Amino acid sequence: MVFYSKNHFFSELFSESAKTFSENKKLYSQKAFISAEHRCVKCLKQKETAKYLPKKKYFHNFADYIRKRRMCMMMQNNDKYILYDDNLKMYDAMLDDIGRAKRVIFLETFRFGRGAMGDKFLLALYKKAKEGVSVKLLLDAWGTGRDLSYFQPIIEAGVEIRLYRKVRLTKGMLAKNHCRNHRKLLIIDSEIAYMGSSNITAYSVSWRELNLRTTDHKLLTVFRRSFRDSFRTYNKYDIPMVASNKSYHIDDWTFIQEYPDSVRQRIKRKYENLIRQAKKSIIIETPYFLPGHNLRKELADAAKRGVDVRVHVPYNSDVRVVDIIRRHYAGILHRAGIKFKFYVPANLHAKSVMIDGEIFSLSSANFDYRSFRYQYEIALVGKNPSIIQQLKQHYAYTEQYSRDFDYDTWKQRSGIEKLVEWILLPLRYFM
Repeated sequence: MVFYSKNHFFSELFSESAKTFSENKKLYSQKAFISAEHRCVKCLKQKETAKYLPKKKYFHNFADYIRKRRMCMMMQNNDKYILYDDNLKMYDAMLDDIGRAKRVIFLETFRFGRGAMGDKFLLALYKKAKEGVSVKLLLDAWGTGRDLSYFQPIIEAGVEIRLYRKVRLTKGMLAKNHCRNHRKLLIIDSEIAYMGSSNITAYSVSWRELNLRTTDHKLLTVFRRSFRDSFRTYNKYDIPMVASNKSYHIDDWTFIQEYPDSVRQRIKRKYENLIRQAKKSIIIETPYFLPGHNLRKELADAAKRGVDVRVHVPYNSDVRVVDIIRRHYAGILHRAGIKFKFYVPANLHAKSVMIDGEIFSLSSANFDYRSFRYQYEIALVGKNPSIIQQLKQHYAYTEQYSRDFDYDTWKQRSGIEKLVEWILLPLRYFM
C-alpha cells in the first residue's frame, strides 16, 4: 500500500497553478532544465516510486521541479511505515531485508513452522550467520515445539536460539503452561523492524494478516529493548517483574508490553479507555473474538450512544471451538447495536483496533481472555496519518469481501447447537 496514489502524484506534479519558467528566468537560465529521469534516480531510494515518474521528460518550469522533489521526499517518508496484510508479500520483504543484514538479526515469534516457508527463513538465517551476522531467535516452546533438531544446521552455524517455557508437569501447571510468549518481532541491523500478527508458517500464506514494517529509529530503539529483555528472561518460569512488563511513551506512540496478569491486563485496559472515549466509530479486527464482560459492556455502551461499532472476524477461523463460543455472544451483541463482519475468502488473522479514524492499535494480541490474561503480547498505539490511511484501505477491502451477521439464522439455530455453546462456554478463559 502506498499512501500517495499515482493520480495524486501527477496532479501535484503537473499542477496548472505552478509558476512558469519565465517568471523565474532572472534566477535560472534555460540550462537549468532538469531531466526528471536523472533527478529521480538520484533522489529516490525506492524503485516503487520511480515507476510512477515520466522517462526522459524535461521540466520547463522550476516550480514544477520543486513540487516534484517535495512529492518524492513525501513518498520516501511514507516508506517509513508500510503495512502488510498479505503474508506472501511480507515474507518476501522480510527475506530481502534479512539478505541485506550486516550486523544483527533478532527474531521473536510464537510459531516457526517446519515447512516450506520455515525452510526459506532457515536458509536465509544460515547464510547470514555464516557471513558473521549475529542472529538470535526467541521461539515459544508451545507454538514451535521443544524439539530443536530442525534448527540444528543454523545452531551449528552460530545462531543462538532460546525456547520460551517448556511445558512442565507441576503445581498450577494449567495456568502456568498457558502463559505463552505470543509476541512477533523481527529487527534487522537496528534499521528495520516488523511487528504484528504473523507467525512464520507455510499454511498461513493465504491468511489475511496485519503487520507493520518500519524504519522509525525511535520505535526501533524500543523494539530492541523489548527483545533483549525477553531474550534475557526467556527461561523464567515465574512472571518476570522487571523485564517484559514496561510500557513506553514516545511522541505520539505508546508501546505496550503485556505479560500474564489477572489484574493489570494493560492492553485490555487501554482498549477499554479508547472505546470509552470513542465518539464516531470503533473497528476491531481479530481472529478470535471472546472478550470479557467489561469489554462487551463498553462496546454495547458505545453503540448505545451512537458510535458505529464494527467487529471484523473470519467466517471460519482455524480454531473451530472459538467460532462456536463466539456464536453464543454474536446475537446478544448484535441486539446491542454491534455490527459483525465475517471475512469469507480465508482466515482473517489480523489484530488491530481503530477509534474514530484517528487512533489505532497494531498488536500481536487477540481480542480474547487468553491474550489479555495469560500471554506475553505487544501492542503499538499511535496516530500516524500514513498508517491510518493504509488501515482504512485495509478495512475497506476486508468489508468488501465480508458477510453481515444473520440475526434471523442465529435465532433459529437448533437446541443442540445452543447446548454445545453452553458446554464449551467455560473454555473461553483458555481460548
